[in-house]
Amino acid sequence: MRRMKPLVNFVATLILMLAIACHGSEHGVNFNIFPLRMKTGSGGHYIPDVSCLSWRVGVEAHNIIDWKTVPQECEGYIGNYMLGDQYRADSKMVCAQAYLYAKTLNLTRDGRDIWVFDIDETALSNLPYYAHHGFGVEPFDRESFNEWVPLGIAPALPESLKLYNKLLSLGIKIVFLTGRPDHQREITAKNLKNVGYHTWKKLITKDPSYVGKTAVTYESAERKKLEEKGYRIIGNIGDQWSDILGTNTGNRTFKLPDPVYYIS
Repeated sequence: MRRMKPLVNFVATLILMLAIACHGSEHGVNFNIFPLRMKTGSGGHYIPDVSCLSWRVGVEAHNIIDWKTVPQECEGYIGNYMLGDQYRADSKMVCAQAYLYAKTLNLTRDGRDIWVFDIDETALSNLPYYAHHGFGVEPFDRESFNEWVPLGIAPALPESLKLYNKLLSLGIKIVFLTGRPDHQREITAKNLKNVGYHTWKKLITKDPSYVGKTAVTYESAERKKLEEKGYRIIGNIGDQWSDILGTNTGNRTFKLPDPVYYIS
């Protein structure tokens, strides 16, 4: 279990609010991501680190690749970004552009036009997990993450959920393509439905035959299978470059922000 990070002083409040949201979901209330902002420094205002801002831009532009964890000196900056307003604003911009593109399409409405959604940090947010375990410094802890996923309480990324509903209204079918393994399929489906993703054409999880292969290889192969079955991938959105690189990526791809981890 990774240590609680001292810089996230208000995490207890966040966890409490999320616990309330989770309890509320039992009564039909969707989960939420609360736009909280970490504050530090004189006057209670967070002072951004210019070098860390440049690091984040380098990550999102794919100029920095194959990194394992957020640099120690940037953990506070990344935590502030993810829990603050800017992450939400950046996500909103991506999803707005995706919808503007979708509205320009001449759709056939034969049920073959699909939009591929990644799940983690795209459809669902693991922000509560990272708020508790930290936003960097130590390598990703797969064991603790695999304890978090079966809880099935990851909230929706609000901007992605809005895009999902708008795409459905246009007659576009949704396919979820995730790196989560097959044994997490049932809880993932339940989690998606609980937070508002009520329907989809397919939910593709990773079967054991892909163990040891890169995410690019796995996702390219699964997208190829979709196209071989006659589906047209008109859009593709994910938080990782591996979601939108490779083959059969679709007519247009969209990259959501994620400076917390990197998957090749």
